[in-house]
Amino acid sequence: MKRAHIVYCHPEPKSFVGAMAARARASLERAGWQVTISDLYAKRFNPVASVEDFGSRGNPEHLVYSLEQRHAREHGTLAKDIVDELEPVLASELLVLAFPVFWFSVPAMLKGWFDRVLLSGTFYGGRRVYDRGGMNGRKAIVLTSLGGREHMFGSDSIHGDLTTGMLRHIMQGTLGYVGYEVYEPYVAFHVPYVTEEARREMLASLDQQITALDQRKTFDLPRLGDFDEQFKPKGSQTSEQPCQ
Repeated sequence: MKRAHIVYCHPEPKSFVGAMAARARASLERAGWQVTISDLYAKRFNPVASVEDFGSRGNPEHLVYSLEQRHAREHGTLAKDIVDELEPVLASELLVLAFPVFWFSVPAMLKGWFDRVLLSGTFYGGRRVYDRGGMNGRKAIVLTSLGGREHMFGSDSIHGDLTTGMLRHIMQGTLGYVGYEVYEPYVAFHVPYVTEEARREMLASLDQQITALDQRKTFDLPRLGDFDEQFKPKGSQTSEQPCQ
């Protein structure tokens, strides 16, 4: 059975984002997926990266967080709340992030989840990024809501493009970077101001789109085969002056 994991982050339990997460779960289960969910606010997940995340230290004198992640993972000394979040992600072929857009980004709790759970060495490291990242062969999708209207987003719109602009740090810099093939996001616009009927229509649309997930377009991401060992585009030439 295929496995999916939903990471849900919203301070209001009865939020529309919560309704999207629940609908996505139901749609996936109906399609034969085994689904787990992590409700970060219900868990009171700690988003603050600190020395407390490591039961033992590779270098107790100076904290390099990414290196300590590797050390703790290797020695089995990661904090329990990190391990609890890590295991269902590693067990799943599909990762679903459900959150509201706050200030052109994700809620702080979800950002902290990225910092603490997407471990260096496990998810990425050196040239193990993008299509060679730790999650290569797996897929991810973002479900999000915001107050703006749909016409406010686009290449010539007041806020710019949503997927390649506002959410690029999630789509490419987080999910794509660690190896996921990233589906185009599902975005619910103007949610606090629309009618209940409009919200029901949004959820029905989400249901249809999750059911047809394999037909969904994916975000364009770099492929390491197009770059050399220094991450320079292959075929590019550096201009160097000969020694005089």
